Amino acid sequence: MNDDHDHDHHDHAHDNHYSDMQARVKALETLLTEKGLIDPAAIDAIVETYETKVGPRNGAHVVAKAWSDADFAEWLKRDATAAIVSLGYTGRQGEHMRAVFNTAETHNLIVCTLCSCYPWSVLGLPPVWYKAPAYRSRAVIDPRGVLAEFGLTLPEEKKIRVWDSTAELRYLVIPERPDGTDGMNEAALAGLVSRDAMIGTAIAGSAKISAAGSPEALP
Repeated sequence: MNDDHDHDHHDHAHDNHYSDMQARVKALETLLTEKGLIDPAAIDAIVETYETKVGPRNGAHVVAKAWSDADFAEWLKRDATAAIVSLGYTGRQGEHMRAVFNTAETHNLIVCTLCSCYPWSVLGLPPVWYKAPAYRSRAVIDPRGVLAEFGLTLPEEKKIRVWDSTAELRYLVIPERPDGTDGMNEAALAGLVSRDAMIGTAIAGSAKISAAGSPEALP
């Protein structure tokens, strides 16, 4: 079996319960919705924007700089927290980071098996499927099968390494740089990097995942 699982002990408080503030926000949202003052669909659209567009741009910038600046890439390998902070990205849920680099031999996949620890400072809001029990369990048991359901089929000879996030340490996947991008600047390179590629469920420059990657497709 080529697939590895790095599991740090989860001796911390997990995010599977609302904080006092989250509970208040949820209660307020419910009340305003019932009174017809807000549209849940509009809220969902805003959340989707932060999940897939605004938030992940920070991580895409980190990846693009690593691709185009060898010194920064080495710094990222040694001390991802400091390297990422140097670009202005820090804050709650991203204080301690480790960057794991995909190679021709190894593909990295991130999960939090006990809750939903996630590097908000570089990836924005976590996708729904990342928090789903199906993903959290199956990513460890059958990572190759889970990736296939996301539309990513890897060669059998490529090793898959699964990293288990905790409140103390979060991970960022640095995908392989796509071929044919030597003349592209950092901004253009960042445009090739999706949120899913930085979690490990996609590769850089690939098309968006199909509906098969939805939580419903992970039984």
